[in-house]
Amino acid sequence: MFINYPKTVIGTTLILSVLGVLLALTRVQFRFDLEDFFPEGDPSLAFFNEFKEKFEPDDNFLMVAIHRKEGVFKQDFLKEVEAFSRDFRRINYPVKKLIAQDTFDNKVYRYKKIEGSPDSTLYIHPIVSVQSLLQVQYPQWIPMMGFTTIPAIHIDEPDKFDLDKKRILADDRLVNTLIAEDAKTLVITAKTHTQTTQEVARNLVYTLHDILDNQYNFDAYHILGPVNFQVRLVEIQIDEFLFSTVVSMILILVVMFLIFRRFGGIFVALISIGVGLILFMGVLGLLGRELDTMAMLYPIIMIIVGTSDVVHVMSKYVDELKRGKEKREAIRITIREIGMSIFLTSVTTAIGFLSLITSRVIPIQKFGVNVALGVMLAYISVMIFTTALLVLFRKEQIMKLDNRKEIWGSFMNWIYKITKKYPKPILLGGVILITVCSFGISLVTTNHRLGDMLPSGAKVTEDFQFFEQQLSGFRPLEVAVELQGDYSINDYEVIREMAKLEDYLGERAEIQSVMSITTIDRSLNQTFNGDLMEEYKLPASEKKFKKYRKRAKRLLKDNALMGRMVSKDGRYARISARVLDVGADSIRSMIGTIDNWVAQHTDSSIVTFRQTGTGVIVDRNSIYMRDSLLQGLGFAILVISILMALLYRSLKMVLVALVPNILPLMIAGALLGFTGIALEAGVAIVFAIIFGIAVDDTIHILSKFKLVKGRGLSTDEAVKITLQETGKAICLTSVILFFGFLILLFSSSPPAVTVGLLISLTLVSALLCDVFLMPIMLRYLLSDLKPTEKR
Repeated sequence: MFINYPKTVIGTTLILSVLGVLLALTRVQFRFDLEDFFPEGDPSLAFFNEFKEKFEPDDNFLMVAIHRKEGVFKQDFLKEVEAFSRDFRRINYPVKKLIAQDTFDNKVYRYKKIEGSPDSTLYIHPIVSVQSLLQVQYPQWIPMMGFTTIPAIHIDEPDKFDLDKKRILADDRLVNTLIAEDAKTLVITAKTHTQTTQEVARNLVYTLHDILDNQYNFDAYHILGPVNFQVRLVEIQIDEFLFSTVVSMILILVVMFLIFRRFGGIFVALISIGVGLILFMGVLGLLGRELDTMAMLYPIIMIIVGTSDVVHVMSKYVDELKRGKEKREAIRITIREIGMSIFLTSVTTAIGFLSLITSRVIPIQKFGVNVALGVMLAYISVMIFTTALLVLFRKEQIMKLDNRKEIWGSFMNWIYKITKKYPKPILLGGVILITVCSFGISLVTTNHRLGDMLPSGAKVTEDFQFFEQQLSGFRPLEVAVELQGDYSINDYEVIREMAKLEDYLGERAEIQSVMSITTIDRSLNQTFNGDLMEEYKLPASEKKFKKYRKRAKRLLKDNALMGRMVSKDGRYARISARVLDVGADSIRSMIGTIDNWVAQHTDSSIVTFRQTGTGVIVDRNSIYMRDSLLQGLGFAILVISILMALLYRSLKMVLVALVPNILPLMIAGALLGFTGIALEAGVAIVFAIIFGIAVDDTIHILSKFKLVKGRGLSTDEAVKITLQETGKAICLTSVILFFGFLILLFSSSPPAVTVGLLISLTLVSALLCDVFLMPIMLRYLLSDLKPTEKR
């Protein structure tokens, strides 16, 4: 047995740990990409990908809102904004040609060699174009001369600012898009390349902040865009990963001191847990895993699972030492009696997390697989490394051998008496609790908001809220327009159908900044009718439509809007808008209402409309994630039920195992309903975590019960001994679990806080169900079984 060669085992483990550290440091990377959370195999996602091939994506933007308390119509301020726009556009990133040149293809980045440089340094330009109110031009028709344009803001003629301001604030196309309603904020919108690496994105955001902070003296500025989220959320991920790791280890240090009160015991426990975590991170590096927003849970789960295994092993080991067993014999007994129960708890915990592979979202799948792998690594580490390490310490170095067992024995004996004396009131309380939980579950909502998921107090969240409250928000909405039959994008009938839908969308308060090619025809009609804002609408007849189009032929040819809003083959167009963060359920309801309106008020023989865009996909994704996670949980319960049936060969034992673990799940659901916390993907994984971890204590109790029952004792006697001998370990591990997940309350991520609170509270309820419900169920359901004769 490996405990006969402790130094060899320890030396090998330490070598593997060093390799794990190197792999973790060199190959593990953090990332955030919203598209990673899109559901694979969804027809809506497939359509969106086709839409992106026809048009540019709707999420390749980076907006800077510059605020001036006294208002933006001040020449010096506008000149500064103009200069900043130029600097913004010129942001570049020098990259040594250590990577193949085709990595920075023209299709991805524009690049050039630095003049006079003998090496192959590349100059990456992540910004494609910049747009602001200072670039906006209004068309103007001059008889006998034709079309010309005039600037929206006459930056060199301050005496015209009042007229400019009046016209701009009356233009719905510009208000809340390029200027705030109170005229105190201007927005500069940059189009970024669609394929931006983390390194390039970080350089872009850092350079942008450096320009704003050190070269200009604006009152305030706010930045919004996927690239900014990509950079800032990764930074927060790294900080929280390190924070949760350090705090978890400190917590375990305190707990281990209270349990063992000896340096040897504390050292063995901490080094065992640390080795498990290091090996886990090393394997992630070996597999080339990238850590996303859920990575902060890895150290907490690994440390807690490892601690649970260590506590069970060392508690049993110390108990055997107190019975007078020699060290190696005590370890052999521990491995024989505790090893199988820990193996079963590790397998069931892994199954709970593997249930996440039913999700269509890749990060959720990877999270489940990674944690399942980590749980099994923790088991192997504890059963091999920890037991080998124990051989090197004298029993007095591991734990202070006093009479504390009597305290735990008395406490568990009290619980035993309570369950025997008051079984009916306890069961009645369980029924009442199930009823209350069922009502609470009926109140659960899925109307989560994007803003509720962003880190509290972070600049990225402050900026998001500013755009939501002062401007048109973040969430894109796209409507794909497909022409039918022989209709052309230049046909009046097509433009009219599109305008009908645009007008309807513009009437909805949650939808902002509606834009399509009808903007051109509305502007032409306004230009040819006295330039009055009330004339910003489609020409009243096809004859006028064609007349205006003919006169503006050259203007239309050079109009960039045509290229962005119409596909190259002319068979598709797009209507773009932004939707305020009103909640996923509200937006899904809005989408259904729009679809119904389209079916009733538009002519599908001319054009068809289909809503798409990242916002629509994200909302559909939340439904998939919620449903698939709950389905996966059901699958995990089924698999564990089959496992229990095979192990114990009794359907009654399956019932005993499941009831105390399903009730905590109901409690978690009820907490969501009563507190009004929306169920979204980040919260839905709580159920897999709770079931995967909570079932551990149940298995320890049932394994011990089966072992004691095999000695020829009655069911009641077996229940009493089981509580006395396993009660201490499961109570200690539950306390560790409770405080371990409470660490998440210090997270800046609201979903993480919710996860920590739910898991901590429900795991405590799982412990109470195990020690109060299971003894009663064992007596009632197994009282007719004859004690198994000892083999």
